[in-house]
Amino acid sequence: MANNTADHPPGNSVAEGNHDGDFGVTVADLRDLMELRSGEAVNKIQETYGDVQGICRRLKTSPIEGLSGNPVDLEKRHTSFGKNFIPPKKAKTFLQLVWEALQDVTLIILEIAAIISLGLSIFHPPGGDGEACGQAAGGVEDEGEAQAGWIEGAAILFSVIIVVLVTAFNDWSKEKQFRGLQSRIEQEQKFTVIRKGQVIQIPVAEIVVGDIAQIKYGDLLPADGILIQGNDLKIDESSLTGESDQVRKSLEKDPMLLSGTHVMEGSGRMVVSAVGLNSQTGIIFTLLGASENDEEKKVKKSKKQGPPENRNKAKTQDGIALEIQPLKSEDAAESEEKEEAKPVKKVNVTKKEKSVLQGKLTRLAVQIGKAGLIMSAVTVIILILYFVIDTFGVQGRSWTSECTPVYIQYFVKFFIIGVTVLVVAVPEGLPLAVTISLAYSVKKMMKDNNLVRHLDACETMGNATAICSDKTGTLTMNRMTVVQAYIGDTHYKTVPEPEAIKPETLEIMVNSISINSAYTTKILPPEKEGGLPRQVGNKTECALLGLVLGVKRDYQPIRDEIPEEKLYKVYTFNSSRKSMSTVLKNADGGFRMYSKGASEIVLRKCSRILDDQGQPRVFKPKDRDEMVRKVIEPMACDGLRTICVAYRDFPAEAGEPDWDSENDILSDLTCIAVVGIEDPVRPEVPEAITKCQRAGITVRMVTGDNINTARAIATKCGIIQPGEDFICLEGKEFNQQIRNDKGEVEQERLDKVWPKLRVLARSSPTDKHTLVKGIIDSTVGETRQVVAVTGDGTNDGPALKKADVGFAMGIAGTDVAKEASDIILTDDNFTSIVKAVMWGRNVYDSISKFLQFQLTVNVVAVIVAFTGACITQDSPLKAVQMLWVNLIMDTLASLALATEPPTESLLLRKPYGRNKPLISRTMMKNILGHAVYQLIIIFTLLFAGENFFDIDSGRNAPLHSPPSEHYTIVFNVFVMMQLFNEINARKIHGERNVFEGIYRNPIFCSVVLGTFALQIIIVQFGGKPFSCTALTIDQWLWCVFIGVGELLWGQLISAIPTHHLKFLKEAGHGTTKEEIHEEELTEGADEIDHAEMELRRGQILWFRGLNRIQTQMDVVYTFQTGQAPVPGALRRQPSVVSQHNDATAAKTLSSPTHVGLSASSSLTNSAGAPPPAAAASSSTAGN
Repeated sequence: MANNTADHPPGNSVAEGNHDGDFGVTVADLRDLMELRSGEAVNKIQETYGDVQGICRRLKTSPIEGLSGNPVDLEKRHTSFGKNFIPPKKAKTFLQLVWEALQDVTLIILEIAAIISLGLSIFHPPGGDGEACGQAAGGVEDEGEAQAGWIEGAAILFSVIIVVLVTAFNDWSKEKQFRGLQSRIEQEQKFTVIRKGQVIQIPVAEIVVGDIAQIKYGDLLPADGILIQGNDLKIDESSLTGESDQVRKSLEKDPMLLSGTHVMEGSGRMVVSAVGLNSQTGIIFTLLGASENDEEKKVKKSKKQGPPENRNKAKTQDGIALEIQPLKSEDAAESEEKEEAKPVKKVNVTKKEKSVLQGKLTRLAVQIGKAGLIMSAVTVIILILYFVIDTFGVQGRSWTSECTPVYIQYFVKFFIIGVTVLVVAVPEGLPLAVTISLAYSVKKMMKDNNLVRHLDACETMGNATAICSDKTGTLTMNRMTVVQAYIGDTHYKTVPEPEAIKPETLEIMVNSISINSAYTTKILPPEKEGGLPRQVGNKTECALLGLVLGVKRDYQPIRDEIPEEKLYKVYTFNSSRKSMSTVLKNADGGFRMYSKGASEIVLRKCSRILDDQGQPRVFKPKDRDEMVRKVIEPMACDGLRTICVAYRDFPAEAGEPDWDSENDILSDLTCIAVVGIEDPVRPEVPEAITKCQRAGITVRMVTGDNINTARAIATKCGIIQPGEDFICLEGKEFNQQIRNDKGEVEQERLDKVWPKLRVLARSSPTDKHTLVKGIIDSTVGETRQVVAVTGDGTNDGPALKKADVGFAMGIAGTDVAKEASDIILTDDNFTSIVKAVMWGRNVYDSISKFLQFQLTVNVVAVIVAFTGACITQDSPLKAVQMLWVNLIMDTLASLALATEPPTESLLLRKPYGRNKPLISRTMMKNILGHAVYQLIIIFTLLFAGENFFDIDSGRNAPLHSPPSEHYTIVFNVFVMMQLFNEINARKIHGERNVFEGIYRNPIFCSVVLGTFALQIIIVQFGGKPFSCTALTIDQWLWCVFIGVGELLWGQLISAIPTHHLKFLKEAGHGTTKEEIHEEELTEGADEIDHAEMELRRGQILWFRGLNRIQTQMDVVYTFQTGQAPVPGALRRQPSVVSQHNDATAAKTLSSPTHVGLSASSSLTNSAGAPPPAAAASSSTAGN
């Protein structure tokens, strides 16, 4: 099979303007052409255009030179064929967000209560004189007070409006931030095109129809195109067709390349034929947008027709699963077309694996909500019973019609008190704290070179117990240089002088290296004077080219003489071959093949070697073993990577060999040289690894290098300490140890290996995936391991998805790897991973701090409202005051506590693990300890405060009576204690110094001072709406003094050792194993998450105030699935395009909770087929 190259027209055809500046082909023509596949497409091209060159001519582009890059020409192409950009879906408007916030159940209840209260205060029934209706109507009211009855209702409504606006604003700013992140990911993505004969990288959005794009292994195609020239090109089109087999592309068989598909092997060039909305991915997006709503019913029918396996769910960023059946044959295509795109609005996106933190929070919120609901119901019942018994029983009155409005007003008042208790019980600020904390961290992590693609990855990283890291580029500098060589029977410890090598040997070595490497790999002069030369492209090849320059030769003239089009056949490097070969056709009809690759692999295929005279001599297996012992192992022990360069001649008389039988072709080689390439360890890595080990995280190195090199580098990094009990394995040995006789991986065997494994060398991507999966599924330790993985190759995808957190390399990583990852390391540096651990732990701690503060407020407020209402028939804290305490303080406190910057001390403790409760014993001690102090103070003030301050008692006040000083003091003291407790809440591990580092957090300081200032305004000027009266300076000082008491009391509490308090319960556990089991059984039935299950049991409808948690966690979901409310679409760079395909799968895989739904079966076939029920549910979940 000849190299797929089309013949080139002479010169640059940009000038051939044969259609008056118009193009010889329309958008519609190209669109029709791109809808064809394989044979049909080839025929159509031949009939209509002659060949691909014909298309290039009509598009006025040259297959060799590319476009001229003239702005006028580019603009013309934009207008004729569109831009490579799919406009994102419109963002929700602020009003829509307000409407969504209004859906919160607790708020709706408050609104109803407020409206009833308003209605009753405005409607004055005739004849309802106080006497007849019993003294419950209360003492004397003057006219003005009676008129002011509406204020309470209005104030509640007003505070509801504030809450709604705050919520909507938060959602809006989150969405804006998310879009910013999205566009940042998009702008960073570049693609290689040829313009004016120069190979340049341009942002994907700037690609136009007619551009000549270079494609290579690992790319995600940004636009549709037609192949011009290809070497061994294989494409994974599963994101469009659902067929998992790789499709071989060639000019003769199938030259059509589609946007959104991945290049799995080979390289080539294509002419871009459709961009943006006209490309295949764009057409699907258009279909989705149009038919979101009216297709749902049809889809349900079509779902029943075929088995779920043969449909691919191309997940769009909207939570819609797009079902496209694989086209089975050309003739079936038409009947299929109608079926082709049927979007399903996912009814429930809940059954996705929750992040550890989210799972714990949801459970905690459900528990708190239940408690609050019971308390509020009991409060209302007690108040009503007391009132009824007192009025109709003790006083013996009868219910008369004229008294009805008065009684109803009482009932409404009781109802409002009940709702108030509920409002205070549900920690509204919690989701807000989570959101703020995550969003803040993500923003700051950008500065630390972590581009977070899924919000929850940031928090999961804090729980990481193991990191499986690549070697090249992550632990090392990825600046390869040849430092030793074995040429012509001599082992040179430094790069030899050209005179030392025989000219014949040198000639063949220089040719082999220059031609048998990607032509995109180059060594450019340094950017700064005195800097190192820039290495562009594959770093190993750069090292070899560096060797060519080192022996005073130049590779460029050789490449110019033999351009890529003249290469007869190229076997590109891939993980199974571990070598690369290029075939040239000689003038006499024979062939010469140059090969290079890992030395132990290529040497096995060598039968000759060039001696010191530059002549081939026989190379027997025993010679090879000696060479391995004397040359390769010493190089490897110095931490060098060894590469063998070889060649083979095929004589003309033997005829053309069968290029497809690779094993025969890649044999009988002649070895030219073996070189040792060094990639120095990054200077900052050893310290970072020490930090990880201190923090209880095991670092493992997984590399494709040989075991000696790997061991040498692991020792330099500190992954292996001398005298430690560890093991280093090669991939082959690893597989022998973990697989049974049938070749299946056994978890028990794996469990014996992984705890001590530190280095896995010569590993394939499958080994990496097996290791990650094995560690995650292992039940050896007390807690499940949380594994982070780094990867850069296309084939690392499965391991990156399987891991709890996948890190892709921003510089060396392929687009496919970035797709599968959760975080992109923009500097490819291991130290950035350590920063991510720090931020992750910080998120966890911030939320714990907030919980500690929030729950103290909740416990105290609920008890005060409950007991106060039962004893004095009136809550000491009024509805509006409660709303202020609850919402403003929560919102502000979540802002203050969630933005604490991380400190190095976070790395001094072990990871929390999956099952560690959110609220530890120490925190429980703090919560209850402070609650006790606050309750004692408040009840003392409530029942004896009037004597202490010498003021009138506020108890048993009649309806609509003016606010009392007594209750104002109670309210004020309550808020002051919360304020000072907020400072206590900054520490959750029982530290003494709560002020430590407070100046490093300006947000915290400003929030505390701001809340204090607002409190002064409310008390002094709040008046009737806030049920407050202005206080004197003495009373204020007392209030502040009692508040400061919190700090002293906090010191007292931290002096009590926690381990004596065995009776304290912890709360907010992770999921336990028994529950997982139970959950699998219901898996296929219906997709409901934990919280929903709990709710259904009690049919607690209005408690859906939890909805707030759902809504505000939307952003977390959004980041998790990458299903933006923005399908910020096509130019959305490789790293985003199939985010929608992958992210869901990624997360479905990430935890044991959904063993049944393990979509990994579809990715790697390692999990076995899921049970039928799970298969059905996973077909709707969209992987």
